[in-house]
Amino acid sequence: MEDWIYGLVIVIVVAIIAIMMSGVKIIQPYEQGIYMRLGKFIRILNQGLNFVCPMINYVVKVDLRTQVLDVPRQEVITKDNSPVGVDAIVYIKVTDPRNAFFEIVDYRFATMNLAQTTLRSIIGEMELDSILSNREKINTQLRDILDENTDKWGVKVESVEIREVDPARKVKDSMEEQTSAERRRRAAILQADGLKRAAILEAEGKKKSRILEAEGLQQSMVLEAEGKKVALILESQGEAQRLRIMSVGAAALDSKALSVLSMETMKSVGQGQSSKIFFPMEVTRLMEGISEYVGSASNVPDRPVSSIKDIEKVFGDVDDILGPIPKEAEIKDRLARADKAAAAELAETADIANSISRGS
Repeated sequence: MEDWIYGLVIVIVVAIIAIMMSGVKIIQPYEQGIYMRLGKFIRILNQGLNFVCPMINYVVKVDLRTQVLDVPRQEVITKDNSPVGVDAIVYIKVTDPRNAFFEIVDYRFATMNLAQTTLRSIIGEMELDSILSNREKINTQLRDILDENTDKWGVKVESVEIREVDPARKVKDSMEEQTSAERRRRAAILQADGLKRAAILEAEGKKKSRILEAEGLQQSMVLEAEGKKVALILESQGEAQRLRIMSVGAAALDSKALSVLSMETMKSVGQGQSSKIFFPMEVTRLMEGISEYVGSASNVPDRPVSSIKDIEKVFGDVDDILGPIPKEAEIKDRLARADKAAAAELAETADIANSISRGS
């Protein structure tokens, strides 16, 4: 009898403990609990240890962390009738556990299907090129539409990312051909532009070369003409100086000396290689002078020798006529000055050529 009583007491104690434990609910930090009693919503249970009415309570825990929904791949016909396969990833978070439990049966399944249908609708209103180049725009538009529709469920759509846009195989082939043709077109344009630029630069180079060549020819002709001019002037001055010197030297000779010089001249002419000899009109006078000098003439007139003073009276100072004889140092100095002037002129010509090339 006593054993039966002890067993009953133990059963009652265990039952009481079990009943009390059913009223203890532990909520994790990332969760909230929906507490209902006899089919009626009572309150939201926060994280930590919570005590509810035992036996007649019903608590549903809702995860508040960001959840990832994988939108299945689907084939969509774009606005320009191009079939493409698209899929996406949706990031959601429960902000109101009460609405997420009472307003929708399964907010995860509902959000995923809503994302699938909305994605099909958005893609169907766009052309293929716009889809491939405006993914960020599609993501933003899709997120805004989903967030607006899931707000009444207590669910916030944080982000939507289109993972893949895969056109059909024939469309891919056409796109590759189009891309290849576009690249060939750009290459042809670039090649034509390069040839055009090369031809222009070559023509400009030939033009500049001809201009520089013409200017160089002009400068060389000017310098050559100036050189000929200076040479002619110097030659004429030297010839005049030579004649004046000869006149001064001949002024001191008498007729006998002139006859001797004439004989020497005739001797040198006779020794030449030419087979013909031309004698001047005055050769008779020359022969008369020679005969008078050798004493065969009837009368040998004598010509007085001119003095230096008589010569200076007629021609001026002898030193002025003969001119100064330059020394070796003076000749070297003149040559150095001439070289320096030529170098300066070459440098000036090079500067002009460089300025023309920079200006053009």
